[in-house]
Amino acid sequence: MAKEITAQDIAGYKEATAKTPKSSALQNTVMKNGILASSENMASQVAMDPVFSVEIDTGSVANQKQSGRCWMFAALNTMRHPIQAQYKLKGFELSQNYTNFWDKFEKSNWFYENVLATADLPLGDRKVDFLMATPQQDGGQWDMLMALIEKYGVVPQSVMPETYNSSKSSELNNTLNLKLRGDAVKLREMVANKASEADIAAAKSKMLSEVYRILVYSLGNPPTKFDWEYKNDDKEYTYDRDLTPQTFFRKYVGWNTPDYISIINSPTDDKPYKHVYTVEFLGNVVGGRQVRHLNLDIDTFKALAVKQLQAGETVWFGSDVGKSSERQKGIMDTDFYNVDGLFDVDLTMTKAQRLDYGESLMTHAMVLTGVDLVDGKPTKWKVENSWGDKVGDKGYFVMSDKWFDQFVYQVVINKKFLPADLKQAFESEFDKPKVLAPWDPMGALAL
Repeated sequence: MAKEITAQDIAGYKEATAKTPKSSALQNTVMKNGILASSENMASQVAMDPVFSVEIDTGSVANQKQSGRCWMFAALNTMRHPIQAQYKLKGFELSQNYTNFWDKFEKSNWFYENVLATADLPLGDRKVDFLMATPQQDGGQWDMLMALIEKYGVVPQSVMPETYNSSKSSELNNTLNLKLRGDAVKLREMVANKASEADIAAAKSKMLSEVYRILVYSLGNPPTKFDWEYKNDDKEYTYDRDLTPQTFFRKYVGWNTPDYISIINSPTDDKPYKHVYTVEFLGNVVGGRQVRHLNLDIDTFKALAVKQLQAGETVWFGSDVGKSSERQKGIMDTDFYNVDGLFDVDLTMTKAQRLDYGESLMTHAMVLTGVDLVDGKPTKWKVENSWGDKVGDKGYFVMSDKWFDQFVYQVVINKKFLPADLKQAFESEFDKPKVLAPWDPMGALAL
């Protein structure tokens, strides 16, 4: 039976608060300075000294500005790092706007196809509600960018630079989502009225043509062929003619994209380790690469990241950046704030509990560019962010190993670094991953 809060209860709570040691002083500092500032731990700042035994020089950071394209920036950063070093191109960037254009175009088609696939479900059904909540957005995951690159390639940023709408995406997202929801009404009505497949296909094609026009006006025309000229750091001039985005990727990036796979650490009961998972409705390119996650225990998860860094390759990773994180100082550490001690309450939850109860999920993607090893064990990690150089140490953050344990959920590893048993585990379930619900936390999009 439900029990209401009585006046007697409140009197007891008031008395208990008044009797808490230093209650008045703590109340004053929290009211004046806020919870986080009042609970800062200076020892954490000392411990997070940005010195690393393994470190890859990656140059200046990029800036996603007022957009949610961190997953895209982080992935393209891992690709530009070798180009910068090999071709002596300090500050070189791949075009995030180019991949952004095709992502939004493909996500629109993905949405239309899922609307048609669920058209027999009533409004109010959880899956329909999930689709309509956000028809498309800036966020994404590693496999989604690989799907775009495998189909469309990449170009230098100078070939398709940023626009107002790529750097400040809210107007475009609002416009596009309004259109997509309106189109969903039309598509569902056509299915309900038994329209022919040909008529539905024609209607969808017209809708995509309109989406394309919105994107061209907002983001520019994506190039199909281009010339690239540059001077390297030694002032040597190069002019490369008649490139396509696909030939540029093969020549200058040169990755075999299927070699890079998503590894997750989700210690929840529904996801046994050494198995492969995908998420319903998660993706962007119809007919393209499927999102697949190999779930591993945290020690193996971290060891693979260390191994790749030691080999000189940076590591894309996804985490819950807002937890125990100080943006201006560029510190991510579970000891940075002592909120428990400030309020004298227990705020602890396990990583699995936070996932299961909606307290945490992946929100942001960045790049690991270094690690500090003491007696072979990581103590802190160097992180390249995409928030510009006005935060952290010129845009770089320091992450404690304890923070990694609790709030890093995904890393991307080249399969060559996996031991034979893990490679076999991934390949044996590649075509038959377990399908998770659309709202599973491992389907969260990094922004």
